[in-house]
Amino acid sequence: MQARRYAGGLPTVYLDNAASTEPLPEVIEAMAHAQREHFANPSSLHAPGAAAARALATAREQVAALLHAAPEEIVFAGGGTEANALGLVGAARAARPRHLVVSAIEHAAVFESARRLGEEGWQVEEVVPRQDGRVTAEAVLAAVRPETAVVAVMLVNNEIGTVQPVADIARGLRALGRRLHFHVDAVQAAGLLPVDVRTAGADSLAISAHKLHGPKGIGALWLRARKRLAPLYGGGGQERGLRSGTENLPACIGFGVAATAARQDGEAASRVAGLRDRLEGLIFANVLAARPAVPQDSPRAPHIASILLPGLPAEPVLHALAARGVYASEGAACSTGAHEQSRVLRALGVPASTGALRFSLCRLTTAAEVERAASALAESVADIARTVGPRR
Repeated sequence: MQARRYAGGLPTVYLDNAASTEPLPEVIEAMAHAQREHFANPSSLHAPGAAAARALATAREQVAALLHAAPEEIVFAGGGTEANALGLVGAARAARPRHLVVSAIEHAAVFESARRLGEEGWQVEEVVPRQDGRVTAEAVLAAVRPETAVVAVMLVNNEIGTVQPVADIARGLRALGRRLHFHVDAVQAAGLLPVDVRTAGADSLAISAHKLHGPKGIGALWLRARKRLAPLYGGGGQERGLRSGTENLPACIGFGVAATAARQDGEAASRVAGLRDRLEGLIFANVLAARPAVPQDSPRAPHIASILLPGLPAEPVLHALAARGVYASEGAACSTGAHEQSRVLRALGVPASTGALRFSLCRLTTAAEVERAASALAESVADIARTVGPRR
């Protein structure tokens, strides 16, 4: 895919893929075809409805294949946030005990859902990560009580890219011999890291299409067979009664196409990790103040580079990068704009005076883009340091 946008006469470099990725051309075409040919309701009994239902079934099979799941275990939702809410809140409301455990570095989709359950009377316990940006299975298990009903730990942190030991946590929870529900937010993992629900050990797992070159507004929840959730709302009973409302068929189809493309690119993780390492190497060699947010030898997703700039605010650096045609972010797009340090960085003990940048790559990122981004950052930091000076 060729860059279509320009800044200063040069193609822009988009390195905010953890926020959203560019849809693949085949995704756009498949969705346009669906709008033209499959406009009928998949629940209708006539021939156009049956054709729409078959197209929906194919999309479900494609998404299931990405997760090594059975199609009947996939519930389509309105995005990663809704899929996470259904997995966490749905499990909580279906249970009798009223205690849940979450990591302190969960995405807002999980963390805020847990907080709202707390407002409803649930006891919520947070597990703090180590300095390497990971929670330990031991710490999660230590937080579990006899009355714990739900545990939620993400697979990949969306800000710092650390991979959490969800399989170890799942094994520990099973060893307790309790009927707990273990929910995993895999939104930042699916599409680059292999996600296999057969070995992950989760009871529910959420993913989102627009993080893997699919459309926005569509996500999926994998739910283990015989696990029970309370739906977030009522309606016509679509998606096994767990997510009522006429399915967004064009988006489901686009999701399926994107999932297939991700599954077929078996070299993506190593290729993108190599580009991330190159980016970090150039940054740390040319921006002397820059530091990694977490140790580079920590288990990390291949596409996220989290860079700390002690004494420099992130916002003017991002503006300087944008002026050079390079787009990155300060952290989670859901919370950028709050103009305060992220909850994740606070959990790691990062000083408030330290700026944090997130460069996030994708399967389409090139070596030339990485090199240009590193050069632009070096120029931007030098300019900011001269004009603003370090924060006290």
